[in-house]
Amino acid sequence: MNAPVKQPSHGSDHAGHGTVTSYVIGFVLSVILTAIPFALVMNHMLPAQTAILAVVAIGVVQILVHLFFFLHMNTSSGQVWNNTAFIFTVVVVGILVVGSLWIMYHLNMNMMPGMMPTE
Repeated sequence: MNAPVKQPSHGSDHAGHGTVTSYVIGFVLSVILTAIPFALVMNHMLPAQTAILAVVAIGVVQILVHLFFFLHMNTSSGQVWNNTAFIFTVVVVGILVVGSLWIMYHLNMNMMPGMMPTE
């Protein structure tokens, strides 16, 4: 008899996926990192400027939690190209945001000079 022919598989390699435990930890951390700024703002626990800084800082931490627990980005050698692409994306988005804010500020200053605050 002939040996059975092995059909090509569609792949079931799950090496890049996280475990249920890591997803649950990421979810719980995300919920906590969402509830903290909400409570800070709704209960007026901090002055306005400090609250803004706290919300931004917690937002950055939440971004890192999402990158690690859900996108599985880490410093392993297999992630070099993913990390490089991510860093490039962050730099491009940063240039776009900062450049847009700079342009809008100077447009406002040059087109509406009487509206600028005097010091």
